[in-house]
Amino acid sequence: MFFADGMVLQQQSEVRLWGWCDRFDGGVPGRQVIVTTSWDGRSYTAVSDADGRFEVTVQTPCAGGPYEVTFNDGEQRRLCNVLIGEVWLCSGQSNMEMTLKGYKGQPVEGATEELMQCGDSLLRLFNVGRATSLQPHRDVVGQWQQAQTESVRNFSATAYFFGRALRRMLGVPVGLICTAYGGSACEAWMKADWLKPFCAPYRSPKTGFTVTLPAGDDDLKKRQQRCPTALYNAQLAPLIGYGMKGVIWYQGEDNVPRYDFYAPLLKAMVEGWRSDWRQGDFPFYYCQIAPYDYRLIDWSNSQYLREQQLKAETMISNARMAVLMDAGLEYGIHPRKKRVAGERLALLALSNTYEVKGLPDFATYSGVEFHGDTAVVAFDRSREWVYFEHGPRSNNFEVAGEDRVFHPAEAWTSRNRVYVRSAEVAHPVAVRYAWRDWAVGDLMHDGLPVSSFRTDDW
Repeated sequence: MFFADGMVLQQQSEVRLWGWCDRFDGGVPGRQVIVTTSWDGRSYTAVSDADGRFEVTVQTPCAGGPYEVTFNDGEQRRLCNVLIGEVWLCSGQSNMEMTLKGYKGQPVEGATEELMQCGDSLLRLFNVGRATSLQPHRDVVGQWQQAQTESVRNFSATAYFFGRALRRMLGVPVGLICTAYGGSACEAWMKADWLKPFCAPYRSPKTGFTVTLPAGDDDLKKRQQRCPTALYNAQLAPLIGYGMKGVIWYQGEDNVPRYDFYAPLLKAMVEGWRSDWRQGDFPFYYCQIAPYDYRLIDWSNSQYLREQQLKAETMISNARMAVLMDAGLEYGIHPRKKRVAGERLALLALSNTYEVKGLPDFATYSGVEFHGDTAVVAFDRSREWVYFEHGPRSNNFEVAGEDRVFHPAEAWTSRNRVYVRSAEVAHPVAVRYAWRDWAVGDLMHDGLPVSSFRTDDW
């Protein structure tokens, strides 16, 4: 249970606490429960419902602790070593789930050095155990742990580096709840009602895909973590309502084959989570999937999924995307640079949620003009110059004329513009940057990469 010793509660908030009055023969309805919080000495009273469930809403103070929370329904249970601070939910598929120890033959860069210096009693970690279900669960498997070598080694590397950056910048306790499952589909983290617009008779225009809701337990066993609703029910539903600041998300690889409706799908998921949480438009920060040679698993066109993720940023309120174009791995779908991923998510949170001034921002493609044989590409959020990471020129650009045939192009920068030209195209009408599965992104702004993009919609 996530209401347990060592937990972190969101500071300066109205936080919901709940549980069940259980006995051997099931839930006990109509039982009075008194919840007492040590930080203010207040007591709150609730009465359990027909299923034995009770809930209270308590007011939390500024960050601090440790404190105690006591539940008493005739039998007393005391939760100790409770901290008040900043709480974030961390979710997605394998690149979020990937622990600091890495996967077999797939290490996390810098893990050994980090494990020798990771101890922090004010950084608390809760890892939700894997589970799937067609019916909502009421609890998850896991326990709160302080950040120390053993717990960090077995916790999400991306989430850990995110939390570590918040701890260092904000100087308050941080609690991370990681609920992730390798290979999971976005659809698995959603309710059936949210998925209905993507079910038949809907069919995606380019990939021809339609969402099929599970028919029963046999279907669940067959599709597991890719089964629509299965992870929402088992790994998310029990957590809904736990007071938090926001969500970080690293998912998308499983949706590459049906890329063309990922942006509206992600929008529906985020809006559904927000509706269920009843906490307003909480921040949602997510990683753009990193470049990888998808031919190794007989897939392709992941650049279109990256494009959908870029589009989602404009469709979802209070959401931002961390670009990872320079942090991929050609032969591995699990990049080693998890510190980069976690710290870029933290950068977004610190800039946009905590309003820390002076931090860099991700520039995005905003438009293009064509002057004779040269295309001039412009960017938003480009307070500084754009530049190429590995020299004055880049090999990641292509241009096409009216025939829609793309040719490699030379590119150079001046202030916040990129100029693109090819001797093979006298009158360009379209530009593409890093428009392929695998690329080493080299277009930068203020130390951060720019997403792959195209100016056409072909």
